Amino acid sequence: MIKSFNGMMPQIADSAFVSQTAYIIGDVKIDENSGIWPGAVIRADFDSIKIGRNSHIEDNSVLHSGTSMEIGDNVIIGHSVVMHGKKIGNNTLIGNNATILEDAEIGSFCIIGAGCLVMSGMKVPDKSFVAGVPGEIRGKPSLEQLRWVQEGPQTYNKLAKQYKEQGL
Repeated sequence: MIKSFNGMMPQIADSAFVSQTAYIIGDVKIDENSGIWPGAVIRADFDSIKIGRNSHIEDNSVLHSGTSMEIGDNVIIGHSVVMHGKKIGNNTLIGNNATILEDAEIGSFCIIGAGCLVMSGMKVPDKSFVAGVPGEIRGKPSLEQLRWVQEGPQTYNKLAKQYKEQGL
């Protein structure tokens, strides 16, 4: 479901995939080849949300914030993530069930572990691996973890194309 709010209609690139069961409202911009999967909620009723190219918001994730939010290119936000943060850089993976609190900023080439709690205002530098509750920087992502970041968007782009072709 795609809805206008206070005169702001989501802007979605023609090449993007949006599941019929996703809910997108307000000042949202979704760029080329990105995917919004079943049950995802993107609520830009307080401020804008921008999702870059080749980025995928997986099933049952929620993006909502009191300030503008920017999701970079080639980002995967895993299943059931709660995203209230300010920014996610390019080529970053947010693990399943992670929670990113208000005003948090995550750099590029980062991995946020499954179930991690990134606290309000935390600034995660580029090339960081963060895990735990509360989230702590545990070092740099491994080569295997970075492989997920490189291959994930390509895999999801192919899958999204199949979904679109089949009218799903």
